[in-house]
Amino acid sequence: MKNIDWKNLSFGYVKTDFNVRCAFKDGAWGELEVSDNEYIPMHMAAVSLHYAQEIFEGLKAFRGKDDKIRIFRMDENARRFQTSARMLMMPPLPIETFEAAIRKVVELNKEYVPPYESGASLYIRPVMFGTSAQVGVNPSKEYLFIVFVSPVGPYFKGGFKPTPYVVMRQFDRAAPLGTGTIKCGGNYAASLEAGAKAHEMGYSAVFYLDPKEKKYVDECGAANFFGIKNNTYITPKSNSILPSITNKSLMTLAEDMGMKVERRHVPVEELATFEEAGACGTAAVISPVERIDDYDTKVSYVFSKDGQPGPVSLKLYNKLRGIQYGDEPDTHQWVTVL
Repeated sequence: MKNIDWKNLSFGYVKTDFNVRCAFKDGAWGELEVSDNEYIPMHMAAVSLHYAQEIFEGLKAFRGKDDKIRIFRMDENARRFQTSARMLMMPPLPIETFEAAIRKVVELNKEYVPPYESGASLYIRPVMFGTSAQVGVNPSKEYLFIVFVSPVGPYFKGGFKPTPYVVMRQFDRAAPLGTGTIKCGGNYAASLEAGAKAHEMGYSAVFYLDPKEKKYVDECGAANFFGIKNNTYITPKSNSILPSITNKSLMTLAEDMGMKVERRHVPVEELATFEEAGACGTAAVISPVERIDDYDTKVSYVFSKDGQPGPVSLKLYNKLRGIQYGDEPDTHQWVTVL
């Protein structure tokens, strides 16, 4: 294992030894190739640079106390990657090729998978982009798929601690019938100004409302939202929300725990009735919400008065993390053990 200060890792990029690549040319995907180069040669007229024909994914590998490495739900990431590709007129990468690339890159960099109980994990970033040189808004004819990895610490510096969010209606994360349901770079570029503004004001992120009517809850920054009340796990339904694999997993675990699950429109005023609230995604797993301040109406929705996560959020977090690290039974076959 590499000599890294695992417990003090931030969520960022750390150089590892290898990445895995696959090119699409002449209408077909090629073979997987291993590279130790962090850079890529790219034409200055590449489609992805000018017209943002680019998609990516994010998943993690974990080292258990048995020293085995576990990858969480990569089949779901593979399917979502295909969905993103189709929407942006890109050739879908076969699921078996995606999974083979993930296995290979983790195995090649296994010394970078953080030790058990370090609080860190190995972040896996698959990305695909159009490489054809052209001027004119048309899909690329050639593409490059790359998977690289980086050991990471908690997404938020405080770890599993409640943080504040702010509603600002002058910002949208995605258009109502746009690309909000897929994982493409353009969505994140569109959120940079809003995120910077929220950070300046002392918040973790912007709490987005639906981009059409500004009546319903959409997302917490780049993460899905869930609320807890009356033994029910409630999460928004919208055509501008990325279908989070973490959220999908939490809904299943909530049902396992005997909770009711509702995926529906959530009026912003309903926030006042929730006992707990959280943001969820691959990077943070669950980030409990301390409060949500509505910048325009000056109303504050408070979910944690003592700075501690709620009991249901804590139970869900521990259960999901336990499955990822091999401490809990993998009853849904979510984990691939290398």
